[in-house]
Amino acid sequence: MTAEILGLGAHIPEKIVTNEELASTVDTSDEWIRSHTGIGKRHIIAEDKTTSDMAVGASLKAIEKAGIDKDEIGMIILATASGDYSTFPSTACVVQHKLDIKNAAAMDLSAGCTGFVYGLEVARSMILARTQKKVLVIGVEALSRITNWKDRDTCVLFGDGAGAAVLGLNESGDGRGILDSFLGAEGDGYMHLMRKAGGAMHPFHVGEYDEEDLYISMNGRRVYGFAVRVNETIIKTLLKNNDLTVDDLTRIVPHQANLRIIQAAAKRLDIPMEKFFVIMEEYANTSAASIPIALNAMIECGELKKGDLILTAGFGAGLTYGGNLIRW
Repeated sequence: MTAEILGLGAHIPEKIVTNEELASTVDTSDEWIRSHTGIGKRHIIAEDKTTSDMAVGASLKAIEKAGIDKDEIGMIILATASGDYSTFPSTACVVQHKLDIKNAAAMDLSAGCTGFVYGLEVARSMILARTQKKVLVIGVEALSRITNWKDRDTCVLFGDGAGAAVLGLNESGDGRGILDSFLGAEGDGYMHLMRKAGGAMHPFHVGEYDEEDLYISMNGRRVYGFAVRVNETIIKTLLKNNDLTVDDLTRIVPHQANLRIIQAAAKRLDIPMEKFFVIMEEYANTSAASIPIALNAMIECGELKKGDLILTAGFGAGLTYGGNLIRW
């Protein structure tokens, strides 16, 4: 028995901000952004929309593709670093309300950009333990709301969007589903990627914090080194634990943070870049939403078919990292 993804969906905001537009407001250029990140543009949430609205949009598509009634969902797991509210209530509960799934439990999962990877494994465990029959896993970010648009080191990186998956039990014996996961964290690097103000460590006090503390801050060099190293670890570990080689994989679906990170990891592992599915040119870094958005894009362009063996690899604030091995 396995837990399999029954349906996927994505919601991408219509508004686009190009590199050229950013270059008109901060000291950067399209050439610099592309050469350093691989990003060409990013989608930005409308002013009258929220994180939960994007999550609902992706979820409705995933539920439809799964071919189930929404009331069959017993659990909602929502991964985000940019929820509707800074602490509580959870955005998952807002989504449960908007979807009108009254009997579903709901919780947010905070693992940064690795959130969807973590969420898949939590859902898989619940399904295999028979505590839940259908679980909705969402990765969603409205990072534009917490991005410092005056900081060229971070504002060029991030975009908004949502991806969602409905998981259920596969008892057919055909081997399709989430076969394995590998999760990790390096908490001693927590300070390298954060939003400083607003928590118990640095609570809001009027006039006692800098505006920059309200936004994403990142030690780019430290995060880059961490990301390259753990991408290598994730891929090697999942392959070794399942007696596989890279040649057994149809594609690797990495967190869409920076093309240079993927290229560096590919070089270390001696894996051709063609093995990686990359869409950051279009969407930029959508954090917890990047892997489900990429999976949905693979389906829509015909690059993900029944029986394909894929490996996801994510890393993010925490510092967290992890991956899933999935037979589609």
